[in-house]
Amino acid sequence: MTTLAEVFRLDGRVAAVTGAASGIGAACAEVLATAGAHVLLGDVDEAGAEAVAERIRSFGGTALVQRCDVALRAEVQAFVERAARELGRLDVLCNVAGVPSDGPLADVTEAEFDRVLGINLKSVLYACQAALPVMAALGAGSIINVSSAVIDAPTAGYGVYAMTKAAVASLTQTLALEAGPQGVRVNAIAPGATLTAFTKRHLEGPDGETDPARLEAFLDAMRQRSPLGRVGDALDQAWLVLYLASDASRFSTGQIWRANGGQALAR
Repeated sequence: MTTLAEVFRLDGRVAAVTGAASGIGAACAEVLATAGAHVLLGDVDEAGAEAVAERIRSFGGTALVQRCDVALRAEVQAFVERAARELGRLDVLCNVAGVPSDGPLADVTEAEFDRVLGINLKSVLYACQAALPVMAALGAGSIINVSSAVIDAPTAGYGVYAMTKAAVASLTQTLALEAGPQGVRVNAIAPGATLTAFTKRHLEGPDGETDPARLEAFLDAMRQRSPLGRVGDALDQAWLVLYLASDASRFSTGQIWRANGGQALAR
């Protein structure tokens, strides 16, 4: 009988993670490597991704880095192909890379809409398209996309971001139906307020440094929205990703998983 420890292990498997230079992407890469996966880290911030890779190597893990602008289909394709070529296979794909977009929908420019659509949605489709043939050849695989709690709790001023994340959720569920017969599972996580560089824009003063007063006000507001009275950190999402990457979730596909402290409740 498989032990509890064994079911969460990823020894011999290969994971590719976009947005791996910081925040949730970095935490996912480190957690998956800790579980035994060989990891390819992709990000436009190549130096940041290399720093994460060095941490993984310091505890004996295998980590490669590739600069990847996820808005460019050719770079996403090359990223996935490298995982299969140099690490021998692809078992897990984590589409974490994403950008915020603030402001009312009435003011959104075509350039801003295209920018956010390319990074937050098109990139997920491109990566999934690249990964599916590789995983199908193995007869197994787990794709984990990143949506957002905003799909359950619309917020004024975040419309473009919310639109792309809602589309990621829909993409995930449709792809789960199409990829399931090939043995590939597709799920998404929808993080609640998670303190990372992604939220830093809310916390900076005019000098660009973190303003302690703004930080505390943000944390207090997020705590009040959670029945648990706390704000998440990147590891809260990474542990969920590990579950979805591992055999512990072998019967789960097409689901939107929510580690959000109860800040948003799906109906």
